[in-house]
Amino acid sequence: MLIDIILPSYNRASILDRAIQSVLNQSHQHFRLFVIDDGSTDRTDLVMAKYAQDEKIFYLKQPNKGVSSARNFGIKTSSADWIAFLDSDDEWLPQKLATQVKFIKDNPDLRFVHSDEIWIRHGVRVNPKKKFDKSNVDIFKRSLELCLISPSTVMMKRELSSQYGHFDESFTICEDYDLWLKILAREEVGHISEDLIRKYGGHDDQLSTRYPAMDFWRIRSMCKLISTNISQEKKEMIKEEIKKKAPVLLQGYLKHQNHKKHAELTELIKDLI
Repeated sequence: MLIDIILPSYNRASILDRAIQSVLNQSHQHFRLFVIDDGSTDRTDLVMAKYAQDEKIFYLKQPNKGVSSARNFGIKTSSADWIAFLDSDDEWLPQKLATQVKFIKDNPDLRFVHSDEIWIRHGVRVNPKKKFDKSNVDIFKRSLELCLISPSTVMMKRELSSQYGHFDESFTICEDYDLWLKILAREEVGHISEDLIRKYGGHDDQLSTRYPAMDFWRIRSMCKLISTNISQEKKEMIKEEIKKKAPVLLQGYLKHQNHKKHAELTELIKDLI
């Protein structure tokens, strides 16, 4: 089973090697790794130079357009039926691909699988709160509140990406939340209750650190989804979640006198609450 791995990176030369090595150390070796350099200005070229002779690794460069564009570039450049994602600041455990390949073979009707993960914050392992439970119990409803699926845990059929519109390049953040919601609204997904990656956090260049008002992008995603052909039950779930998030966000915009965002959000939700 050939798997194409999409690894976007922007100015992550200091940690990129760790991510690449975690792929090369996989027990399942039938893969191709596409490293997408999203306009880096650091030493990324030097890091990648030592892999120039590795026939499994493809180093692609583009001007800085953001993580969605970089992932989409990798998807469109690769060709295997199955694709997996790895963020440059994360690390796969050696059995990651092999475990997911076996799961897919045991569940051939599924086109998407993800797993549990180990959280490392500021170099220390932490236990995630109960709300981050990744099991399939009410997975769509619970995923409306926050993104439960980490890109680095995902392996999915290529056709899902084109079917549901790839990663939305207009999103500054929460682009993964947006695509996963579109899939969860219509697909049964597989979940492996085993830690298959190490997810590192707490560093200064994390997008979630730079953009604190993530709920704006979540609401924007939900507003897009509610206008599509999904069940009425799921549309009601979306409305309820927007009713929870929007007033808090609007109040915050008023407090900080961010009138532009307040008007933008008001217009976005005017027919929903």
